[in-house]
Amino acid sequence: MNSEGILGRRTFLGGLMAAPLAGMAPGREAKADEKSARGLIVRESEPRNLEMPFSELDSSFTPAGRFYVRSHFAVPELDASTWRLKIEGAVREPFEFGLQDLRRMPSRTIMAMLECAGNGRVFLVPKAKGLLWETGAVGNAEWTGVPLGALLERAGVKGGAVDVILEGADRGRIDDEPKSPGEIHFARSVPLAKAAGDVLLAYAMNGEDLTPAHGFPVRAVVPGWYGMASVKWLSRVIVSERPFAGYFQTLEYSTFERRSGEPTLVPLTENGVKAQVALPAAGEAVPRGAEYRVFGAAWAGEALVSRVDVSVDGGTSWTPARLLGEPIRHAWRLWDFTWKVPGRPGRHILMARATDDRGRTQPLKRDPDLRTVMVHHILPVEVTVR
Repeated sequence: MNSEGILGRRTFLGGLMAAPLAGMAPGREAKADEKSARGLIVRESEPRNLEMPFSELDSSFTPAGRFYVRSHFAVPELDASTWRLKIEGAVREPFEFGLQDLRRMPSRTIMAMLECAGNGRVFLVPKAKGLLWETGAVGNAEWTGVPLGALLERAGVKGGAVDVILEGADRGRIDDEPKSPGEIHFARSVPLAKAAGDVLLAYAMNGEDLTPAHGFPVRAVVPGWYGMASVKWLSRVIVSERPFAGYFQTLEYSTFERRSGEPTLVPLTENGVKAQVALPAAGEAVPRGAEYRVFGAAWAGEALVSRVDVSVDGGTSWTPARLLGEPIRHAWRLWDFTWKVPGRPGRHILMARATDDRGRTQPLKRDPDLRTVMVHHILPVEVTVR
């Protein structure tokens, strides 16, 4: 694959003003979502949860129809003409607006990678609770919308505020312990500093209106954080003077942090530094004696990927891979490595390891305190040389 095919022809528009997009035509939402299901792996039919076969990675950005879908409850039926969003809570001047109001505000387009917190969960031993994603619950896209910070500035955040709660229109019952007495909305919060910084209220993905599966009409995009923070079908933005203690904040998407040796649950936030191998795929037969292009992507949350190393002997030795394209904060970085395949048949274990510009290196082993999320340790890929 040449460099143009690797990087794609799309221009990265980070920080530019984007023109308002046309409203979504009747029926377009359903057709777009039907198209998005083709070729994706179904992890759950209802609510819909789909992942891209990661071996099909071939570009710096992921088309909407190939982007993974994560739903906790049924997709809500929302009408662009009646949708309203209110900025409320610990603000001096609460206000609300509709979709066309939002489109008329100064906008920004950013490139950002979103990864499901459970991506790679199928590889955990013993078998983990939750959706058993392989490695395709991740995607990199352009998002267009209005910075949340501009809306918070207009509302006037009160002194003492600490959290901004993002609540979706999707709702349902929790049957796990503790069971919810009734239906609850999916909601997460981000610290005020993050919310006022680079969080985007997005209405477009890759230059087109969001589809229902991806949060139509408006979703949050929280760059550098796991996907659960980027709440879809946004219905409320609430500034809070105390940390949010909702179910999806404190239980479902949380990890253990050791404080004085004692484990304490804390909300999951930033993506871990991670490299994934797209090619060869696990179990692939590789021709002996050939030169094989090992290919994949790496990301590092709010940092930049500075290095990717590849091992073709199960971790005994490591060789630097080639980083492709230019670094873009919050986006993934493609990489490749030319493997001179041995002349003898047999099994081989390939690995990729990322390092970021903070000096963090992807761990070799799983940290059990991460529970069933943040699967960012090195995952071996076994192939057969024939």
